[in-house]
Amino acid sequence: MSERKAYPTFIAKFKADYIVYVPDLDAYTQGTGMENAIDMARDIIGLTCVDWETAGKKIPEASDYEQAIEKAKRNTDDFDYTTGILTLVDVDIEAFRKKVMNQSVKKNCTIPYWLSVKADEAGVNFSKVLQEALCQKLKL
Repeated sequence: MSERKAYPTFIAKFKADYIVYVPDLDAYTQGTGMENAIDMARDIIGLTCVDWETAGKKIPEASDYEQAIEKAKRNTDDFDYTTGILTLVDVDIEAFRKKVMNQSVKKNCTIPYWLSVKADEAGVNFSKVLQEALCQKLKL
């Protein structure tokens, strides 16, 4: 089941970039253009919600426009986010979680030189072998 959330988000031009503020999550990011700023807003919303769920924190409901403006005005930063546009940015939290959890991470491991040479000669895919071995070890 999809858990789509849409949060009011301020996007304001600042010098060459766009500053992004999501008041309900008190989350900030920036983008190099409007499209990139929206993508970055989606990422910060997704990451924040996934982090909060993982930590057992309650994800807040989205404010309406008036509430979002009030929250932004109470922000103590030197920048007035309300000078930008206020739009809704939506994220499918469950899909975002799957995307984040399925990302590859680089791990460094050490093996004897002679074993490395033999494996290279045999065309062994180290990542695949390590994944298979870990799945077997963890009974996944």
